[in-house]
Amino acid sequence: MKKYDWKETIKGNLFMLKILGLWPAGVTYNLDLYSTYACVSTLVLTCGHNFFQIINIYFIFPDLAAIADTIFVTLSEILAAMKTYHVLQNMQVLKKLMLDINEDYFQPRNSAQIKMIESSLNFWKKTSTIFWSMGSGAVFFWAVYPILDGSVKENRLPFLAWYPYNTTISPLYEITYVYQIISVAFIASTSLAVGTLIAALNVFIGAQCDILCDNLKYSVKGRSVNNSRKTLLCCIKHHKRILRFADDSNKFFSWIAFVQFFISGASIGITMFRLSIVVPFSSEFFSLLMFEIGVLVEIFMFCWFANEVEIKSANIPLAIFHSEWLKITDNFKQDISFFLMRSQKSIKISALGLFYLSLDTFVKILRTSWSYFALLNQFSA
Repeated sequence: MKKYDWKETIKGNLFMLKILGLWPAGVTYNLDLYSTYACVSTLVLTCGHNFFQIINIYFIFPDLAAIADTIFVTLSEILAAMKTYHVLQNMQVLKKLMLDINEDYFQPRNSAQIKMIESSLNFWKKTSTIFWSMGSGAVFFWAVYPILDGSVKENRLPFLAWYPYNTTISPLYEITYVYQIISVAFIASTSLAVGTLIAALNVFIGAQCDILCDNLKYSVKGRSVNNSRKTLLCCIKHHKRILRFADDSNKFFSWIAFVQFFISGASIGITMFRLSIVVPFSSEFFSLLMFEIGVLVEIFMFCWFANEVEIKSANIPLAIFHSEWLKITDNFKQDISFFLMRSQKSIKISALGLFYLSLDTFVKILRTSWSYFALLNQFSA
């Protein structure tokens, strides 16, 4: 059977990370042109834009409406900068994960297993497409709404930010306008690429649990005792590698998930508040709406696929019971009992070990967001 390439599913993500300067050819960065591009683009576009927006908050601090107009974007851009940092910091871990996912133990054994895992991969592709569409749409409407609502005549920029020069005169206004759009597109692409990659890692873990369960179900049927033992040994090693892969993946995005949920909760609430006061069906309205949906889809991906990992890993002990273990020898039963005890604890994806990513967490974030919205609405009344 032809070897299944797991990386083929996320080749678009890896290509985008390469464009963004976040995927060097080797395990780490070298002193070459690509490393220079990565350093300059990150400092100028990601860090530079964040710096100018954060400084601007100091000057508009007493104005609640002005702060609400910029803080939800600024928080998300700070999160994107943090994602960039963690990708760079954990580059060796990510590269190792990309090698591990294609090792022999992670390979589907037949076409039935490939068909079994494709439903999860296809669902990830659909949610990723929605996520990218909402993110791209938000950037587009942010780029054009000063033009569409006529505020470009007043030399209004798409984003409130402080600059050490007069941005209302030409050509500084045009240069700053283009700089903001390129920076935001770069930052948004980083957030989108890293977010979908994190979701994909959880999809891979869940798919491996499905494959392991299928292998366990047929580990005894139609096999001799020796072959059954060999199959069980392979399943035990496969389970160990799944646990290691899940642990390495969680180490990579644990901090990201922790900050993501707090920032997303605030961003959703503030964006709802902004949607309630802007002109309905204007370009600014659509940019806020797409941003809101994009944030919701991102945290949904985190929680849904992490929840799937927990559910699918909990099926491993059940798969052992579904095998024809009654027909085997007593010594073999002892081996299966030992593995059964080890697999009782399901795999849970956490954020710094403080809370687990699940659908319950998703609901809690929505409730927190509504509280932020209600608070802002009360202060503005």
